[in-house]
Amino acid sequence: MRIYKTRSIAADACKNGRVKMNGAELKPSRTFHVGDVFTVRKGPVTYTYKILALSGNRLGAKLVPEYMQDITTPEQLQVLELARLAAQSGRDRGTGRPTKKDRRDIETFISDFDDFDLDDDFETP
Repeated sequence: MRIYKTRSIAADACKNGRVKMNGAELKPSRTFHVGDVFTVRKGPVTYTYKILALSGNRLGAKLVPEYMQDITTPEQLQVLELARLAAQSGRDRGTGRPTKKDRRDIETFISDFDDFDLDDDFETP
């Protein structure tokens, strides 16, 4: 249902334990029924889907919402957004190792957070 681009990629995801139902890993030959809820781990995010109806053939992208509902939690979508922001703020690919100046800047940035103590800085009601 268009979660993966090809069947072979979907089968590899199943074999590598990235597709689960009720915490159990699924085999590529597993059949689904209406109402089944399954999870798919893609990168840092675990997507959750519910089967609404079954189709005998491949669907166009516009028809997928009629057959499958995305019930991914907002926390998982927030992880996706954080990963996207982290990728943008990082070093460009192919620029090599950080220079001495970059390393010093990173260490200074991290040391600013070492002095930060959540228990002392925030009061709990």
